[in-house]
Amino acid sequence: MQRITAPDGAGIVLHSTGTGPGLVVVHGGGVTIREYRLLVARLADRFTVHLYNRRGRADAAARREPYTVEQEIDDLGAVLAHTGTRWAIGHSYGAFVVLRAALRLPMDRIAVYDAPLRLDGRGMPMAFLDPAEAAVRAGDTARALAIVAAAVDPQNPASRLPLAVRTAITRLFLRTEVGRTMGALVGMTLAESRQIVAHEGPAEQYAGITAEALLVSGAKAAPFFTETNDMLAATLPHAHTLRVPGSPHNGIAAAPPALIDPLTAFFTAPTAGEVSR
Repeated sequence: MQRITAPDGAGIVLHSTGTGPGLVVVHGGGVTIREYRLLVARLADRFTVHLYNRRGRADAAARREPYTVEQEIDDLGAVLAHTGTRWAIGHSYGAFVVLRAALRLPMDRIAVYDAPLRLDGRGMPMAFLDPAEAAVRAGDTARALAIVAAAVDPQNPASRLPLAVRTAITRLFLRTEVGRTMGALVGMTLAESRQIVAHEGPAEQYAGITAEALLVSGAKAAPFFTETNDMLAATLPHAHTLRVPGSPHNGIAAAPPALIDPLTAFFTAPTAGEVSR
């Protein structure tokens, strides 16, 4: 574990493991780096994997307010500079962070899993925000989390149950360790989702990404993630898509061979003039 300093002076706690070229993992919303233990274990024999908790959770510094994704990009930039790597993996909102960062930071290779973008009026629906925020204001964490879960994972049969039933189920989920974490962070998850809305626009806004990009979606995740990747692939100059069989939105945490093998091949393929360590 190392402590590094963000551009605003806040501390970032860096957790690194493994051997080989460096690879930074940017976690999704509502969780901490703890959920990516299996992913790290299955990459660490080929890469030095660097993780850090994003602001406002676990061992991370507090967020600056008002919150914007630029704060995330600054923190990621500090991690990349400290580790000397130009490679990153992002999941869900972390994928959004990586894509926005690749427009500004020196990055050579990026892999994103289920990026929740809004492009050309398509992509992840955001109608859930108002009712979820209202539930947070009312102090009903279970209701808010149930609304968010159905929006992110509409493929789950439970998402088609009446909201009252989903809320009751979520109250039980909140008794688990991961449930408590997601409940505590639901307000942050909604603030992050507002940043996705704020950056809605044409797919061409990402055309300036020069990094090699692997755009991954789970075959059991919502179809809009695959649709988004197809739109990005038609825009980014060096992009490839991958749809992981049998993998849901959080499938990256399960780290199946159908994901790990292509990720390893992507990040180990030789490229002339590329710098990493």
